[in-house]
Amino acid sequence: MNDYSTCPYRDIGPDRTWARAVAGVSTEDIDPGIVGAKIVITPDTKIASAGSCFAQRISSALRHYGYNFFDTEAAPKWLATAKQAAYGYGIFSARYGNIYTSLQLLQLLERCLGHFTPAEAPWETDGRFLDPFRPRIVPNGYASVAELEADRSSHLRSVERLFRELDVFVFTLGLTESWICKHDGAAMPVCPGCGVGTFDADKYQSHNLGYAEVVDHLSQFLELLREINPGARVILTVSPVALAATIEEHHVLAATVYSKSVLRVAAQAIVNRFDNVSYFPSYEIITATLKNADYFAADRRNVTEDGVKHVMRCFFRHFAGTDIDTMVSHQQASGVVSAKVVCDEEDLAAALAVQQLQRSSEV
Repeated sequence: MNDYSTCPYRDIGPDRTWARAVAGVSTEDIDPGIVGAKIVITPDTKIASAGSCFAQRISSALRHYGYNFFDTEAAPKWLATAKQAAYGYGIFSARYGNIYTSLQLLQLLERCLGHFTPAEAPWETDGRFLDPFRPRIVPNGYASVAELEADRSSHLRSVERLFRELDVFVFTLGLTESWICKHDGAAMPVCPGCGVGTFDADKYQSHNLGYAEVVDHLSQFLELLREINPGARVILTVSPVALAATIEEHHVLAATVYSKSVLRVAAQAIVNRFDNVSYFPSYEIITATLKNADYFAADRRNVTEDGVKHVMRCFFRHFAGTDIDTMVSHQQASGVVSAKVVCDEEDLAAALAVQQLQRSSEV
């Protein structure tokens, strides 16, 4: 006869058993909850965000439902509303563009505090200049290096203010694969030569971050953040969007699983180490609820509106104690919410498409 009287699983809650938390629940109602310190946001909480393309979904939802999306780099009054997103305004909490890796995040904070200054010079194209660390922030680039440097200085001051004054920082981890400058280890937001810049193997190299590196970068970032803003709280999440391409000699699917696995485990290590950090399972909601046909677009990579709504329903339930299905849209009159997600990897995908056409024409 089987005896379960001493089984340590006997008294666990229903959310900790697959049969009751997943198998016995409709997909729309699956809610993994949160892991780590309890963070509560209200309409007055200064919430900032950064990260990969998927992070834009969170910032858009916060604005949409009337929460205090903290933006320290507002668009100038002379810039037409329709053009603001093209110049990087209103997408994240400052005009830093997509931050795909933990190293990028750490170096951004170090740069605005004066701890690190990359040596990479501006990229020149047809007499216009691009900021290598924000190459798409100004369409067609700057008229001069002086103009670029002035805008960069203003931007970094805005970023410093952001980190010093925010209440909650939401960071979406996107990738482990990165491109860095050989000279000083500066992390690039894109691979030079794939849409912007020119690739030079003597100057740039690929680097696939490992678990220990991601944990180290995030730990250093959080320690620096604590120094300048002791009350700051952080929500980490992992983007469910797959790699557009991999430079590693692996199938892109395997490379994606590796990258997301490293980021997920590293995020958990950080939650265990820092009491002001929580993990929000957006990655799990999209990838593990067995609704790929509805939650992923036809490309099997980008997340649909149904998937985003499921993620945000859980986000607001746990962090704000509200139900978005009953909330009234409260689109802010000021500021920009980009209807289209701005993603640097689109240029990489475009470059690959061009190469494919060229190869086809040669056959």
